[in-house]
Amino acid sequence: MSRSWRETALTKRLGLRVPIVLGPFGGASSVELTGAVSNAGGLGSYGLYGMDASRIAEVGRQLHAATDGPFALNLWLPLGEDARPNASEYVAFLHVLEPYFAELGLPLPERPDRYLVPFDEQIDAAIEAAPAALSFVYGVPDAALIQRCRDAGILVIGTATTVDEARALSIGGADAIVATGFEAAGHRVSFLSPAEDSLVGTIALVPRVVDAVDVPVIAAGGIGDGRGVAAALALGASAAQLGTAFLACDESAANPAHRERLWSDAAEDTVLTSVFSGRLSRGIPNRMSRELGEVAGTLAPFPVQNWLTGHLKRAAAASGNPDFTSLWAGQAAALITHRHAAELIEAIERTVDELAG
Repeated sequence: MSRSWRETALTKRLGLRVPIVLGPFGGASSVELTGAVSNAGGLGSYGLYGMDASRIAEVGRQLHAATDGPFALNLWLPLGEDARPNASEYVAFLHVLEPYFAELGLPLPERPDRYLVPFDEQIDAAIEAAPAALSFVYGVPDAALIQRCRDAGILVIGTATTVDEARALSIGGADAIVATGFEAAGHRVSFLSPAEDSLVGTIALVPRVVDAVDVPVIAAGGIGDGRGVAAALALGASAAQLGTAFLACDESAANPAHRERLWSDAAEDTVLTSVFSGRLSRGIPNRMSRELGEVAGTLAPFPVQNWLTGHLKRAAAASGNPDFTSLWAGQAAALITHRHAAELIEAIERTVDELAG
């Protein structure tokens, strides 16, 4: 690796100054953090999970006002798991969580008409928002969608947890692929095999994906500082994606209790759990993940579980209670040292420059 490490296929394609990508978060994405990363020369990203068209349009307007640099928006592709429990099933799923609703003083939620915003509504608004890139998780965008993005001048980024998924994304027409190891925070976005059977580490995954596809690869998972970025580039990646290190920054929308845990000794320990959403995810363990992990077989599937626990998470976050909220964190969380995105990027650059000689 030479001092020209800043110039890669992805940085040239998107006009980035540095090959650093902000991992997209669901509820913890913020315009301030996305803009800060883009303004510092990286690719800021914003997660749109759960947002309707009007909210997506507003986020797009705010991001264009916050930065002149490129940014990405992120969407979850439908994975054929839009569970719709009947009334009795819903009552059974809610019953497991009922003690937590009572403890937080919350009324039990009525069964909704829908648990997810329709993807078609989201994608129309996301394309209209005109990001530099659209990143997708949980699948391969269909040919018509990729063509719509290309017609709009939007780069399509897919996400793979295995080599087979990376090949599928490449064949499907993705312009770049995030190779995300099991060390990463948040949801394990596997789509060809169960997430539990797709737990490949970043160092093993990235070079295999680089060898398997002909598009730029973004390394993700367990990357928390300049050493991790240098390692990712040495493995052949065109950029490194950091999530947890940015999540801990003051600009993120992580709630105070979550951010406090990221800066504490608790960040030394992360676990994989399906408790919070019905899909396997990595975070710092807490009371809810421990207690419900013992009754996992009785929990609702995604997206029902995610919708139900969303009520608990919002109330817990508002009261500063870390016991009932998802504390997403990757295995590099203990490396956190910076509270501002620009400072983190500057530190990464210094380290990689030193390692590049």
